Amino acid sequence: MNISPKTKDAYKLIHQSSLAFARAERQGMRVDVEYIDTKQAHLTRRIDRIEGKFKETKLYRHWEHTVKKAPNIYSDDQLATYLYKVKKIHPTKQTTAGRGSTDVETLQELGIPELDLLIQGKKLKKIRDTYLEGFKREQVKGYMHPFFNLHLARTHRSSSNNPNFQNVPKRDPEAMQITRQALYPRPGRQLLEVDYSGLEVKIAAAYHKDPMMLKYLNDPTTDMHADMAAQLFCIDDFDQDIKEHSYLRSATKNGFVFPEFYGDYYKNCAVSLACKWGEMPHGKWKPTSGVNAYPDSPLGQHLISKGIKSIDDFIEHVKAIEKDFWENRFPDYAEWKERWWKVYQKHGYINMYTGFTCSGVMGKNDCINYPVQGAAFHCLLWSFVEMDRIIIEEKWDTKILGQIHDAIVLDVHPDELDMVLKVVQRVTCEDLPKAWPWINVPLEVGAELCPVNGSWAEKAKIKMP
Repeated sequence: MNISPKTKDAYKLIHQSSLAFARAERQGMRVDVEYIDTKQAHLTRRIDRIEGKFKETKLYRHWEHTVKKAPNIYSDDQLATYLYKVKKIHPTKQTTAGRGSTDVETLQELGIPELDLLIQGKKLKKIRDTYLEGFKREQVKGYMHPFFNLHLARTHRSSSNNPNFQNVPKRDPEAMQITRQALYPRPGRQLLEVDYSGLEVKIAAAYHKDPMMLKYLNDPTTDMHADMAAQLFCIDDFDQDIKEHSYLRSATKNGFVFPEFYGDYYKNCAVSLACKWGEMPHGKWKPTSGVNAYPDSPLGQHLISKGIKSIDDFIEHVKAIEKDFWENRFPDYAEWKERWWKVYQKHGYINMYTGFTCSGVMGKNDCINYPVQGAAFHCLLWSFVEMDRIIIEEKWDTKILGQIHDAIVLDVHPDELDMVLKVVQRVTCEDLPKAWPWINVPLEVGAELCPVNGSWAEKAKIKMP
């Protein structure tokens, strides 16, 4: 492996981080309790209406008839039993225990309109009972002080609780708007979120050193996700400035490239790309099926013209691309994964560049992903500690509130904003690679800023210096 454990370095980082996290916890984030009370009452009325509509459907009445009593519509076990044992529906995904899944993605793929009401109700209940209620329960005098833990995750990443600051909704627009509308900076300040871009992919490159990957990461004129989208969707004139192509690029990034890096395989990727992202049906395809591949040209029409006429055809197509992906595009990356797995099998542990060791029972995907995820987080952690040190030494009014995966959240005084952005840029992208020379590709951060006295829901992208 050519990596030696550096116990003192690892301890020093954890020790300094624990102190920096304690200071962030003490700062806290302002909570609008009055808004939460009003919004919870509003959500309760919405949930009651949705449940009422669902209970009027034929699906619910049949469900109730089969169990001879009113079912708990939010019980995953009861729903799975009804859908997969009573109605004999074939699940598109299974849980780790081998049962049919009832997560949102799986329920949507079943194509049963009545379940849309159930999905909406479950989402609103989680917003009301998990997020908003958690904020209100944990606030003290209008501020909540979430904990950040460095001793729980096997990957040596962090976790958060009371409430879970790292799990506040972001991707679902409605959930994001409702929950983050309750959270504010100190009066007269604004929230700033600074996020490393593609950090885990870049840190993985420090381990496997694949020449093609290094080219993609070092040459800004190249685009790995666009190249793969063109190959997967058979588009010779791919242009991400075209709205439809930009969408397919996002589908490829999240439905194929990253899943492959993390150990997924072609069939899951193919179904995700076609049915989730492409909105194509399971089975045979029609020319009118799916999202557009070009303006006014459905994906079904385009793929059928390329000889791909069903989900089974597409699975075989993706299978061939997966083989090319690892054997021709990134062969050194593939070789590193096998070599890394053999080292773990021989020694029972693996060492990270950051001085930490992963040991214990691990599967192959764990063995490959843990050192990348852990070291990527430590890059964020090093930056967090350094920013905390500078804030204390220079007596800024700006304070750090916490971290979310690869992002740092700050409570910024408007007069210090330009200075904060410049220092963050320097620390994260210049000072860190100097401190850890094993980082072999350029690092990049992006930023989102809220208005002065604005809620966390109002953040918008801003340009880094």
